[in-house]
Amino acid sequence: MVVPGGQPQPQPQSQQQRHRPAEIPARTPLRVLFRVASVACGIQFGWALQLSLLTPYVQELGIPHVWSSIIWLCGPLSGFFVQPLAGHMSDRSTSKYGRRRPFIVFGCAAIIVSVLLIGFAADIGGLLGDREKKTRAIVFFVIGFWFLDMANNATQGPCRALLADLTGNDHRRTRVANAYFSLFMAIGNVLGYATGAYSGWYKIFSFTTNSYCDINCANLKAAFLIDVIFIICTTYISVTAIHEQPITSIHDAIDQDSSHPQEAFFWEMFGTFKYLPKPVWLILFITSLTWIGWFPFILFDTDWMGREIYGGDPNGDLKYSDGVRMGSFGLMMNSVILGITSVFMENLCRRWGSGFIWGISNIIMFLCFLAMLVLSFVASKMDYDSDGSPPNGIVIVALIIFAVLGMPLAVTYSVPYALVSSRIESLGLGQGLSMGVLNVSIVLPQVLVSLGSGPWDKLLGQADSNSPALAVAAVAAFASGLVAILAIPRNRPEKSKIRQ
Repeated sequence: MVVPGGQPQPQPQSQQQRHRPAEIPARTPLRVLFRVASVACGIQFGWALQLSLLTPYVQELGIPHVWSSIIWLCGPLSGFFVQPLAGHMSDRSTSKYGRRRPFIVFGCAAIIVSVLLIGFAADIGGLLGDREKKTRAIVFFVIGFWFLDMANNATQGPCRALLADLTGNDHRRTRVANAYFSLFMAIGNVLGYATGAYSGWYKIFSFTTNSYCDINCANLKAAFLIDVIFIICTTYISVTAIHEQPITSIHDAIDQDSSHPQEAFFWEMFGTFKYLPKPVWLILFITSLTWIGWFPFILFDTDWMGREIYGGDPNGDLKYSDGVRMGSFGLMMNSVILGITSVFMENLCRRWGSGFIWGISNIIMFLCFLAMLVLSFVASKMDYDSDGSPPNGIVIVALIIFAVLGMPLAVTYSVPYALVSSRIESLGLGQGLSMGVLNVSIVLPQVLVSLGSGPWDKLLGQADSNSPALAVAAVAAFASGLVAILAIPRNRPEKSKIRQ
């Protein structure tokens, strides 16, 4: 049971009462939901650094561009296995600290260990004998990278499950909680991308530079040290916002989950597919197409800016580093728009319908990816300045594209979760199960893109270009938007407002 305010409720005395499932309060104050969702800010701060800096950095370590997407394969795989496992275990946890909070704390601790391993990979490799070839640094980087993905996924499942615990069967508050979660993801993105865009951290944290770690490496290391501090702060704010009354036994947990959200384990998820109605299958199909669209952009956004807009090369080229930092700045603008859109998400969906908003956002995503392809072609035909800097107009257009993509990203972070949650819950299968089922439709297209983007580029004779992957993303975004608009019925407008 979750009790706002931090104080446990008195324990019942009778045997019958002691084994009766605890009830979730009818309404959890929005300020409590707000604090609980704040942990997403710290988690996403690290994600933002990972998304903006690590694809370029792994190429600086010596891994070819065509193989860089394989490094990201752990994300969807750990999302498929680790997130359901962590959620399943938290559903049945009898810890005296509650079901969800211990997993959130341990998950954030694992994130801290991971980012430290990534940040200090070059130092560890140098101490172990790396010289020109940074083989050992690459090994420790990949270990830290994969461990970070697993830690992120292990933490996010219990975070969303805790919000589901607090909102119960109130679908509108579920949407609000998801909007808060999305808002804090946006704030974390803004801070993370801003940190990645700044090139002077090595001066502030002078101890980060040494014979094994150059300026770019030192900036990366310093950024992750800042991330450690940020994760500690947001985790404390989140886990102290509520008190979870411990479940005394596994049987009590199962009894409580029979009428309350439950995280799906592997066999439960796959066994559930045969019971899913057509509307749920439709949502899962659109979600998969949407993520086929998003994942190439997420993988190569700053690399695209460094290679195809700034015309740089990852192997020690300052133009490439400037492009990566400018890409991080564009992603910061993207996150600002994401946060603003998240604030208005509930009203937009109530007025126009969730399916329509989702479809329009994916059409906007398609137009942005198409614009990136056109901009790459235009940039390849233009004469740059004598110092190699791209024209200001090209850079400004690229930044605008990054910023506009914040609107559809906000929709992707919230609307599919709310749609699946409301439809699966009516089947009596549990909110946690709905998150697991939706997660399958997200990780499978990510695996496809991770395995396919390098071969696509090589097959089309553009091994160092991101255009083939972006073309696939544009087609998937257009198809998903069209299906969402035409196939998902619009909701009736809801006239009542959410009470505080």
